Amino acid sequence: MKIYTKTGDAGQTSLVGGQRVSKCCQRLESYGTIDELNSHIGLLMAETSDEADRATLLDIQAALFVVGGYLATDTSQREVRTGNIVTSEMVAAIEGEIDRLQELLPPLRLFILPGGSRAAAQAHVCRTVCRRAEREILRLADAGADIDPQVTAYVNRLSDYLFVLARKANLDAGIADIVWHRK
Repeated sequence: MKIYTKTGDAGQTSLVGGQRVSKCCQRLESYGTIDELNSHIGLLMAETSDEADRATLLDIQAALFVVGGYLATDTSQREVRTGNIVTSEMVAAIEGEIDRLQELLPPLRLFILPGGSRAAAQAHVCRTVCRRAEREILRLADAGADIDPQVTAYVNRLSDYLFVLARKANLDAGIADIVWHRK
């Protein structure tokens, strides 16, 4: 299989099922941002030494392929493939990881600034890209697409997970969170 097909040279691409759309349509903005997030998570994995966290991040990367597949399906034109359905179990898994990490962390009493260790800083980049992906998905819904609530719930929880993972990365590195002080 060749990596290049030349079918997108005129600014169009295919959704799941073959429907051709503009590469700058809102649906592509949605799943393109999920793809960007997945790449940033790959970089975060390269900065993460905790094997449990790395395993969770690998699971998240696989789940983001599910989210992307869902978003690449125009449900007004075809059914979502079984492998592209975001489930309540996927949301619960992220919530379980949030709970696990929060038990390890000191209570959060003040706003913190992104940064600290390289892994924490990258987790914050992932978090902000995840929040942008969530906004893109909501724009797609506002444009009339039927979006399963599990998709938005998963992406919303994922940004929360990335926040607590950033804090844990700083804890693992022996670096204090950077507290925000109003100037």
